[in-house]
Amino acid sequence: MSRGLIVGIVVLVLLIGVAVWGIGINNQLVGLDQQVNAAWAQVQNQYQRRADLIPNLVETVKGFAAQERGVLESVTQARARATGVQLTPEALNDPRAMERFQAAQRELSGALSRLLVTVERYPELKSNQNFLDLQKQLEGTENRIAVERKRFNDAVAAYNTRLRLFPGSIVARVAGFAPKSFFEAAPDAATPPRVKF
Repeated sequence: MSRGLIVGIVVLVLLIGVAVWGIGINNQLVGLDQQVNAAWAQVQNQYQRRADLIPNLVETVKGFAAQERGVLESVTQARARATGVQLTPEALNDPRAMERFQAAQRELSGALSRLLVTVERYPELKSNQNFLDLQKQLEGTENRIAVERKRFNDAVAAYNTRLRLFPGSIVARVAGFAPKSFFEAAPDAATPPRVKF
């Protein structure tokens, strides 16, 4: 066998090895990207569950607290804005879109907090079984949202880490994979909401 043929075979084997390696990295990134999208779908699923519960909660409270129309209207309007801001998996790469989505959800959470404080003024409502059931479902949904946000952030962390690891970062850059934004708490999340009447 000639020396040129041996060098050619070695180069061909190396090229095939690099191609297989690159395909493997690309496939890992695609899988992690899909995990991020699936985790985000679960976050949205829980937000939708909350949005679906709110009309029932508002109607139940409305019967007892007709004079608190402003609070009820703010919850209804915040729900409409929150459900109007959709964040598709494709938009997860846009930090501004993520911030708009989070702002709408924060507004809804604040309106719900004001509604629940309003309810404290109506002892007969607090003992109403329909209201208690709805309140438990809403509390459970808030917990589910927190769990799904954590899972989403875990998926984003795994994806972004794999994206940055060398030498896979070269494949990621060539294939056009971009970092994803984490779901972040509101800057004032540690401060309890203030309710004024």
